Amino acid sequence: MSITELLGSIIQSGMTASSHDRLKNALGGGSGGLLDNLSSLFGSSAGSGGSMLEALSSKLGGASSGGGLGGLLGSVLGETEQAVGGRENLALGGLGALAGALLGGGGKSMGGALGGGVLALLGAMAYKALKDSGAETPSVPVGLTQPKTEADRQRLEQHAELILRAMINAAKADGQIDQSEVQRIIGKLNEDGINANEQQFIIMEMQKPMETEQLIAAARGNQEVSTQLYAASLLAIEVDTPAEQQYLDQLATGLGLTPEVTRQIRGFAGF
Repeated sequence: MSITELLGSIIQSGMTASSHDRLKNALGGGSGGLLDNLSSLFGSSAGSGGSMLEALSSKLGGASSGGGLGGLLGSVLGETEQAVGGRENLALGGLGALAGALLGGGGKSMGGALGGGVLALLGAMAYKALKDSGAETPSVPVGLTQPKTEADRQRLEQHAELILRAMINAAKADGQIDQSEVQRIIGKLNEDGINANEQQFIIMEMQKPMETEQLIAAARGNQEVSTQLYAASLLAIEVDTPAEQQYLDQLATGLGLTPEVTRQIRGFAGF
């Protein structure tokens, strides 16, 4: 079972009505953002192929220090590529898949590429938020680099599972996940060819009690992972009820995130 692929399918289904808009905002969906540039180049059929990756890499290379992905990833990748041995080792392909999906390219999740793009985006958000808030210089987050070995792939899968659990846990903050939402998500998993065993894994995660303390314990002491958990949780809920806001506050406190870090993450997501 590929958790990264499951994550991609869940993201494409949209955890909430606002999830895609928040991802687009983080990707630079505003006027003049990266998505606008890609859309003008490739139209609604933009996908994850070589031309998209080439354009994405080009745009990132010349990105300004503005908002959205243009500024966010342009600075992050510029700072991290040397640390990981060159830009070819960064997860640009997954980001291209994510951008293509949000632009309307392709009706199905593109294997693990879309999930990998989400992990890369969360990693970039975390890196930038920590650096700009004056935190101790962050290390390159899991998800921003291409896995090269089996150990790397296992590490990425474990990270994807933690992210997926955090998103599902956040969705329970104001009560049980609505049955219609469960059916919509399962419908998307069916469409993407996710098998019955993998679907059952998601159903069980949705039905089990909240595990906030377990998630906090799993990330505690790792500022990059903690920030990514907060960012993923923010993408999974509307934050339109006191219970959801209280949950996010509880999560930030438990993870040891500063108000400046959470403010940065909210800004990337369009809050």
